[in-house]
Amino acid sequence: MPVAILSVYDKTGLVEFAEGLAGLGWRLLASGGTARLLSEHGLPVTEVAAYTGSPEILGGRVKTLHPAIHGGLLARPTEADRQELRALGWDFLDLVAVNLYPFEATIARPGVSYEEVIENIDIGGVTLIRAAAKNHARVTLVCDPADYAAVLDALKQGEVPPEMRKRLAVKGFRATAHYDTVISDYLSRL
Repeated sequence: MPVAILSVYDKTGLVEFAEGLAGLGWRLLASGGTARLLSEHGLPVTEVAAYTGSPEILGGRVKTLHPAIHGGLLARPTEADRQELRALGWDFLDLVAVNLYPFEATIARPGVSYEEVIENIDIGGVTLIRAAAKNHARVTLVCDPADYAAVLDALKQGEVPPEMRKRLAVKGFRATAHYDTVISDYLSRL
């Protein structure tokens, strides 16, 4: 059974996307508020903390940063990598739906505190994007809700084609590059 991890700030279209994945036989993993939203809509979802055996810590600062998640994303499509993961109780993760904390919107708000700005620097989401994008030969990255329908359409046809996975990976690397540029520009002006 293919496995998707869903960890999004912007939940636009997420329930419909998750329903589509579940309808195609996908197992759903999700973090924090994403898991709660899917559960509220009756979707079968495993909380990331239950999957990893590690609770969210530091007030939610650390949720998806775990070898069970990143091993599952970065594993090559070899039997040796699959067996290594299985020996640890984990498996391949085949799709990531993730988007980032709204750093640009946060810094644009009048009177925003420095502490609030810092809390809106996403670490886990960027790491998920980069891991999935690096391993796009096997993993599908969806970091923009506008791509949910196209990805579901491809999956209904059997799989997300390699050229689409590569295009989505490029989109992910561009998104993280832009995100990092905005953060570094902001911090350098202080």
